[in-house]
Amino acid sequence: MAGITREQAKRKIAQLRQEIWHHDYCYYVLNQPKISDSEYDLLMKQLEGLEKQFPDLGTPDSPTQRVSGQPLKGFRSVRHQTSMLSLSNAYSTEEIKAWVQRVHKNVPSREIDYVVEPKIDGVGIALTYENGKLVLGATRGDGETGDDITANLRTLASIPLSLQPSSKYGIPEFLEVRGEAYMNKNDFAQMNRQRSDAGETTFANPRNATAGSLKLLDPRLVAKRPIKCFIYSLGGLKRGPEFKTHWEVLQTMRKWGLRTNPHNIPCRTQEEVMDHVVSWEARRDELEYEIDGMVVKVNSLELQDILGFTQKSPRWAVAFKFRARQATTKLKDVMVQVGRTGVLTPVALLEPVEVGGVTVTNSTLHNFDQIKRLDVRIGDRVVIERSGDVIPNIVKVVKSVRKGKEKQIPVPKKCPVCGHPTVREQGEVAVRCPNPLCPAQLRRTLEHFASRSAMDIEGLGESVIEQLVERGSVQDIADIYSLKKSDFLKLELFADKRAENLLDAIEKSKRQPLERLLFGLGIRHVGERASSDIANYFGTLDALVHASKEQLEEIPEVGPIMAESIRQFFHQKQVQNVLEKLKHAGINIIQPETAVTGERKFAGKTFVFTGELKNHSRSEAESIVKQLGGHASSSVSKKTDFVVVGANPGSKFDKAEMLNVKILSEDEFDKLIK
Repeated sequence: MAGITREQAKRKIAQLRQEIWHHDYCYYVLNQPKISDSEYDLLMKQLEGLEKQFPDLGTPDSPTQRVSGQPLKGFRSVRHQTSMLSLSNAYSTEEIKAWVQRVHKNVPSREIDYVVEPKIDGVGIALTYENGKLVLGATRGDGETGDDITANLRTLASIPLSLQPSSKYGIPEFLEVRGEAYMNKNDFAQMNRQRSDAGETTFANPRNATAGSLKLLDPRLVAKRPIKCFIYSLGGLKRGPEFKTHWEVLQTMRKWGLRTNPHNIPCRTQEEVMDHVVSWEARRDELEYEIDGMVVKVNSLELQDILGFTQKSPRWAVAFKFRARQATTKLKDVMVQVGRTGVLTPVALLEPVEVGGVTVTNSTLHNFDQIKRLDVRIGDRVVIERSGDVIPNIVKVVKSVRKGKEKQIPVPKKCPVCGHPTVREQGEVAVRCPNPLCPAQLRRTLEHFASRSAMDIEGLGESVIEQLVERGSVQDIADIYSLKKSDFLKLELFADKRAENLLDAIEKSKRQPLERLLFGLGIRHVGERASSDIANYFGTLDALVHASKEQLEEIPEVGPIMAESIRQFFHQKQVQNVLEKLKHAGINIIQPETAVTGERKFAGKTFVFTGELKNHSRSEAESIVKQLGGHASSSVSKKTDFVVVGANPGSKFDKAEMLNVKILSEDEFDKLIK
């Protein structure tokens, strides 16, 4: 701000920080955002500008300082204020009842109530605040000492850098709290997809991903990982309130701005405890994150002191562990799949085994580096893990039962489908088949090209494509547009009407906008949203094909890696030939301008559709949004303006409710567009 005095800047900086802290609290703790992302970004931009103009007014706890400094050389060891002990486990309702009986035996003639909390399957951490400022963040370690990962934990937006004063208790002089860092299942899956597309190592499960991320030496990399945190207990307190119950501790920590689990609940009786822990075992997949049990705690802090500790665990708490989602079985063989981009993925073929109520016969091995890390061999006894909707994977080899006849799994030197020599680019984990005419890649390329999000060719599914490729009727995606009715009548289960319908769908796809064609081409690193942004920026395919790397990087959605990938794609001779064939077939290669008269009523608005729509197909509804100047997204976030709900909605509906996103029925959406 030009012309502002230092004293004015000081007051404005204090005001902006307070506003930003308040909105962080509303979003992360209360799940009730009060302003839009753009308004929040504007506040942050103002603060960054003032702190840059007056560097001496900067402070370590400023919201602008979450990611700062250079990579660390290592982590120092720190001692916890009090030991971070493990909990004793109960594996049945009978064991919970036995624990309750022991508690009553140790404190007879006392009325006892409890608090039940979800047991997050994450990574234990401890946070220390002095006079309300975060000064230390540490791993659990051995319970007595842990690693100082303060710089990494400061990057987590769900951890406040400064506590908010409670109207009743103010801010303590010293506070140590314990919590669990974790990743949501959807965030984890998306991160793995992005890593796989980039040829990087994928993680086995959210917990491993969180643990590995927090031990990175560069906080800037940690900031890119989707890690969140729940606080669940007090570790130490000086010159602060005198609490009587654990429930009071949780409520006050929430007022201080610390994020506690909204599913924590006080229970007055043993029966309430049992009902709660049993019900959550059946409902665990409703949560966005993994839980492996429920923690039951005596609520009274006085009784906690009386009950005390064993050498390893507190007597006043127990963890009810859900039934394991792991099982052991034999690895019979390994099949190598070739993906759309040529990546070779090893898949384990297993003796059938039930894991979490599902019979598992196949399991991902992610990549050949993972095989080497696990030292897994054909014939091994392996441990399979299945968590929620995550694909089952091998987490461990039972080496103690090896017989010496197990066979090692080599990295393929040739593509198992076309026989072309494989390649492994420097710095990449992925082993690839570079042959663009590989039949395995062709099948998946055709499926992607015809999919609803791309050219939307209804009827051109997996089985039809399989037969067309086997018969040699198509050699690339452009050959789809040279197919005749007689080509389809040679296929299984095809008669005149079905062949005519498919030909009509192929003809209709020629009119799709350029963004659909770009997405359908399957350019590495270029997703649906990027395809739309690129098409809108360049307007025509020819302009994009001849664009320089620098021109591509002018688009906010496009970084150096994506820009280079696009350039390499369009420089391939095979790709140029396919594009010429597509043009000759009459494919639209222009991105139409927004077809709307008058006001672009959805400008700046983001819509998400979930459930079964009755009046529109999903692609039609999304197209309408774009025509009216809006953006259609596939996932719900705090940036979403509307979620349109059809019959049998999925988890997007639940997330919209949690984030207080405006929910519309399809009829309400139709009223809006009219």
